[in-house]
Amino acid sequence: MTNWDVEKIRKDFPVLSQTVNGKPLVYLDNGASSQVPQSVIDRTSKYLAEEHSNIHRGVHYLSQHATTAYEAAREKVKRFINAPDVKECIFVRGTTEGVNLVAFSYGRKFIGEGDEILVSQMEHHSNIIPWQMIAEEKGATIRVIPMNERGELIIDEYENMLNERTKMVAVAHVSNSLGTVNPVKEMIATAHKFGVPVCVDAAQSVPHFPVDVQDLDCDFFVFSGHKMFGPTGSGVMYGKRKWLDAMPPYQTGGGMIRTVSFEKTTFAPIPDKFEAGTPAIAAGIGLGAAIDYINAIDFEAAAAYEHELLEYASERLGDIPEVKIIGTAAEKASVLSFTIEGIHPHDIGTILDQQGIAIRAGHHCAQPVMEFFDVPATARASFAFYNTREEVDKLADAVQKVIEVFA
Repeated sequence: MTNWDVEKIRKDFPVLSQTVNGKPLVYLDNGASSQVPQSVIDRTSKYLAEEHSNIHRGVHYLSQHATTAYEAAREKVKRFINAPDVKECIFVRGTTEGVNLVAFSYGRKFIGEGDEILVSQMEHHSNIIPWQMIAEEKGATIRVIPMNERGELIIDEYENMLNERTKMVAVAHVSNSLGTVNPVKEMIATAHKFGVPVCVDAAQSVPHFPVDVQDLDCDFFVFSGHKMFGPTGSGVMYGKRKWLDAMPPYQTGGGMIRTVSFEKTTFAPIPDKFEAGTPAIAAGIGLGAAIDYINAIDFEAAAAYEHELLEYASERLGDIPEVKIIGTAAEKASVLSFTIEGIHPHDIGTILDQQGIAIRAGHHCAQPVMEFFDVPATARASFAFYNTREEVDKLADAVQKVIEVFA
């Protein structure tokens, strides 16, 4: 077993000490939103209580302090993902806004009629719909990178799909519905042989293992703060400068301009060009505090512990004959999706909630995945480094109870 003091870590997260329906809370919905440590709560509260002011351009004390804290968070993001330049780190409200920014800003400049966009079969809706919309607008075509019955992308077919018409590859680093860890570094290298940029949805990877955008060589890398122990309304779109400088603004308004007249407007350089209006300042500072928290623990040990926890959970639920695990890729992280024959996942989720266990039940904004596996929905338990083997045992016992109720 990995040397990981989970009980010490759990004390950092106040929500985990509560009871639900008279039972100790077992929080296994981290794929939707992770919980927030006290240090992040305290830092966000400090901003609201002592530093609250609009940032940038203000000459007074509070504005300067808030600006310093907000831009310090951007610097923390740069180091966390090993971006070459802090200006390549654009603050957004989350992965969804980040993908929309890339799709519409890059797409309107570089995608034209007859071009092709490759999107994997296991994508979250937020990495499908924006590309569909820009494809419809431009007369381009969406092509789907297929997967196999284990929930792994078929890389040979992906490589055969790339051609001179391909203008973008959009792919999840880790599938939110299956937990599959995709070989994005190799996929990026292959795409670059054709001069094709790659947009990586990293919402489910950055909370679970260290990432390095320079090592991956990705063109765009998008993630959310609320899945990595930070506040909602925070997130990052990293992009290579060569693309960001060439892309038009996604939104316009205050803060993203250099000059404005009724005849002509010129835009500020990055990152300001893509950050119109007043941002979610408290959320951005909170994201910086979440990165501080991750940096203060042994993140590699946390990742190893999570992997052991996922393997244990897969064994416990896999030993229940009525349970079918959806997504059995060789490389997985955090997510365990399953079905029970004859029992709707919403019923599973409801009965588990009565036992104090929080999971997600539904299509997980991945309806094409559900269609591929011929299920209407799945029950999804998703783990973080503050979960325990005892909680996995409670999950397995509660699943047995579900089966008994419906027997």
